Parts: sequence; C-alpha cells; structure tokens
Amino acid sequence: MSESTLPRSAGIDMLRGASILLVVVHHLGLRMPLHKTQAASALPIPLLKGLIYNGYEAVFIFFVISGFLITRHTLQRDGSLGAIDWRAFYVRRAARILPCLLALVAVLLILHALAAPDYAIQKSGQSALGATVSALTFTLNLYEGRTGWLPGGWDVLWSLSIEEVFYAAFPLACMSVGRTRWFVPLLVVLVVSVPFTRAALAGNEIWQEKAYLPGMGAIAAGVLAALAASRGPRAAETGRVERPWRRRALAVSGLAATGLVMFYGAPLWHTVGEGSLLVLILGAVCLVLASPDGGQCWRGFGWLGAMGRASYEIYLTHMFVVFTLVAVARFSATDKAWGWIWYPPAVLLSWALGWLVARGFSEPANRWLRSRMSARRATVRAAA
Repeated sequence: MSESTLPRSAGIDMLRGASILLVVVHHLGLRMPLHKTQAASALPIPLLKGLIYNGYEAVFIFFVISGFLITRHTLQRDGSLGAIDWRAFYVRRAARILPCLLALVAVLLILHALAAPDYAIQKSGQSALGATVSALTFTLNLYEGRTGWLPGGWDVLWSLSIEEVFYAAFPLACMSVGRTRWFVPLLVVLVVSVPFTRAALAGNEIWQEKAYLPGMGAIAAGVLAALAASRGPRAAETGRVERPWRRRALAVSGLAATGLVMFYGAPLWHTVGEGSLLVLILGAVCLVLASPDGGQCWRGFGWLGAMGRASYEIYLTHMFVVFTLVAVARFSATDKAWGWIWYPPAVLLSWALGWLVARGFSEPANRWLRSRMSARRATVRAAA
C-alpha cells in the first residue's frame, strides 16, 4: 500500500496536536509560569499548572502514537510484522527524520558559532562537537545524562534518540521474535517495566527522564495497541460488527486517565509513585484505539488536527519561537503579570513555523528522498 493511500485518523491528528500544544506551552511556561501571571486571578492555579507542566508527559503520548502508527502502517503494507520489508522501512524512516534533523543541527551550530544567547553551548564538559555527534547518532539523551542539560534547541532531540533507536531494532525484532508467540509477551514486559526502570534510575534526574527503556515501553504500548486494532478487520470478516459504545468507552477511559495524570498528578503520585506514568501510557493507548481511520476533526478543532499533522516540524523548531518571545517579553517587562499574553502568539507562531518547514522543506525532501532511494533499489534489483 502506498503512503498516499494509507488512511489518516482525525482523532489521532487531534491527539498529536494536543500533545505538541502541551510541549510548546510547557517550554514557555518554564520561563513565564502561567500561575504567576494575572491568569491566576481568572483560572484555578491547578489548571494553569497542569497546562504548563506536562510537556514531558505529552512526549510519552507521542511515543504511544508513534508505535501505533508505525506498526499499523507496517501491517497494512506488508501483511504481517514477520514479513516486514526492512529496507523500505529504513528508507521511510530516514526520509522522514533526517532532512529536518540535519537542517536543525546546522542552524544550531551556526547560532552556537555566533555565541547567540540561549543557543551557545558553554557548560563545562559539553561541546558543539559532542552535541552534534550525539544528536546524529541518537545518543543525545545519554550525552545529557552524562554532562547535564543542553540549550533548549538541542534538548528537544532527546526523545528522537529514544524513538529512532527503537525503530533501528524494530525490523530485526519483527523478523525474529515477531514470528513467534513470544513477541507480544516481550512487548508487555517492556510496557510493565516502565515504573521499575524509572525508579531504578532515581539517582540521576536527567537520565531518569530520558533513559531509553521507559520511552521504549511507551512505544511498545503503541505497538500492542496496533496489534489489537488489527484484529478488527478479521472480526469483520467473521460477521461480527464493531459496537460504537466500545470506542466511546475507550475515549472516556483515555481522557480520564490522561486528565488524572496531568491535573491530579501529585495525589496520584502519592498513591502509585512511578506507576503514574504507566497510567498515562494506558490512557494514551485507549485514546489511539478510540480513534477510527478517517473522520473529521471536531467542529472548531480543525486547527488542532492541523497542528498534529505538522507536529514533528513544530517539535523541532518551536524553541526558536519560545526563546524569541521570552526575550521580547523580558525586554518589554511583560514577562511577569502580563506573561499570559504571550501564550497565544507562541502557539500560533510555532504552528506557522512548523507548517512552513513541513510544506516548504521536509515534505518535499521526504518525497524526493523516497523516490531516489526507491529508484536505486529498483536499479539494483534489475541488475541482479
């Protein structure tokens, strides 16, 4: 099945949009906390804190979505995980990830060379070379865990490190363990291990947040969700009709679980500790399973779906917007009581920048690289 014929889900696009919205608001909120502005006189402080302090949790929702979509598309293209076309898989990943990644690293290196505030790497034990090598080898999370936080433009690449290491191993796992009955139990173990691996890493705050295994556990949950969803077509072939109430129940459960983590995180933490992240992952699984293929975004939420469709580009570039607006706010002395006024522009400008990068650069580069790589593969096959 070609990329153009793969169905989109408006629900998943909106979920992606909500996640990237939380990431943008989080990075602005760390610098201009909403609950310390005049917004606190109009809205409850727990709500404001929930909006700005869940960027990390939003990344884990992204992990679940990523595992779900990659697995679903593999099943649609190749029929089963064991029959995965690993060469085509790597071509698609490289064409999607590398253009924006290489462009971002190039821009960050230029800004570092210019000693631009918020971009220059100055911490002892860190260097532009070290950050570049770690970013391009998907070990930036390891680099930060060893040397400390990098400037924000570099720091966002920690999640890409986890995701791409998982997908480097994904075809190999599919062609080996994926052909056995042990594949699903191993994925379940990876998911269930999330609270324990995080607890075991408590001695290093950065590494605890950015270690490979917890993030991979969230991706594995998405893989399991896609495998469960793939049973739907087979059920339809046997004459069983899917009941709408099931999707509604999943949606309500997912919203309840994610809302509990994001807005009542402290009480939940006192009850289940690191297990709160597992609650979030399971909530995200419910939400992706509740999102049917096709459909339309809820009325008035088309913008959220549009943000979701450009979420990768927004994620990589939004720190340019955040740093710029924070600098303007501080210069104009509107970063305190009036700090709330910068949130809508931050979201709109991050969306606009991500959309421009997607339409003008990453999508054309993606198509060009895929066509070139596919043509090369066809030439090699013909010569053989």
